[in-house]
Amino acid sequence: MRALVSSPDGLMEKDVEKPSAGPGRVLIKVKASSLNRADLAMLTGAAHGAAGGMGLPLGLEWAGEVVQVGAGVDKIRTGDRVMAAGPGAFAEYAVTHSEWVYQIPDELSYEQAAALPVALQTMHDAISTNGSLVAGQSVLITGASSAVGIMGMQVAKVLGAGIVIGTSSAPEKRARLPEFGADLAVDTGAPDWTKQVLRATRGKGVDLAIDLLAGPLVNDTLQAIRIGGRMVNVGRMAGNSGVFDFDQHSMRRITYVGVTFRTRTPAEITDVVTRASRELMPALRSGALTMPIDHVCRFDRAADAFERMERNRHFGKIVLALE
Repeated sequence: MRALVSSPDGLMEKDVEKPSAGPGRVLIKVKASSLNRADLAMLTGAAHGAAGGMGLPLGLEWAGEVVQVGAGVDKIRTGDRVMAAGPGAFAEYAVTHSEWVYQIPDELSYEQAAALPVALQTMHDAISTNGSLVAGQSVLITGASSAVGIMGMQVAKVLGAGIVIGTSSAPEKRARLPEFGADLAVDTGAPDWTKQVLRATRGKGVDLAIDLLAGPLVNDTLQAIRIGGRMVNVGRMAGNSGVFDFDQHSMRRITYVGVTFRTRTPAEITDVVTRASRELMPALRSGALTMPIDHVCRFDRAADAFERMERNRHFGKIVLALE
């Protein structure tokens, strides 16, 4: 089968062995898949948890049709339209645990569905499970113009958040945040951005911050959280390290939680998918959760998709269409 793999010379299309569905697994004929920032690192041969590695199929999420089910699978049937997050998405076929797939609502195309799994389960896990959001509480999402951030604002609203604040340093992206749930959009490049958050929350600070940036912005984000509030770090788009104000963290009594899928067991991932599916699929079917598609590339033009991701000027998801 055709697959996109990493090589010493960069992205390469290669014929690889077609996988099969073992016990508890399903084989999916991929119709569309979408890019994530981690794909840029995997392009150089870096691993991303169980995904990646030189010469192996790239990609972390896809949508398609089930063509084979393994022994012990009883909830998924051949012909089902499904979407999932997992390794090997940039290929004609992908195999995954049957518990890790979501049924695609009839209203969604394969291209739309391929843009959803990573953001859906990442943000539900961060906001609900680890962030312990209570209806009516305020939420700050830094880096909200990223695909995960766009979904995060909407998930927060679906789960009953009060005021939702999103940040972006790009004015054209910041202007679009209200379309996806932001009651206030702020620029983290502005010297008074934390004061804007405090004013919007009557001087208290937000109850919950979902941090997609980290790096040198972490202390400002701490300052924007109320005393006794919570901060969940999901991404580090501004940097993997930085100076951390331990005194501010302690004095504000902030609960700081780090999350990733890279170190979770299969059972833990199953639990995340089950929770997200139960609480978010009705909203997805009703149209309360959407993901803008920035661009759709043909599979044979995947290099253009990676270049677009590298430029970081997109808003929403970049999708690869296999058919």
